[in-house]
Amino acid sequence: MDILLLLIPLSLVIVGLIAWIMLWAAKNGQFDDLEGPAHSVIMDDDTPPKPDDPAKP
Repeated sequence: MDILLLLIPLSLVIVGLIAWIMLWAAKNGQFDDLEGPAHSVIMDDDTPPKPDDPAKP
């Protein structure tokens, strides 16, 4: 039962820390574009690179 004197304040501190991190991330725009990175993985650039200097005959 004495362990509750440690666990309850510790859990409240951890919940407060998680809430602060989530609010900080929301303020700094971490959740603005949730679909962009997922679409960029699928959209490959399969075009071969163009040669810079064509070979002289």
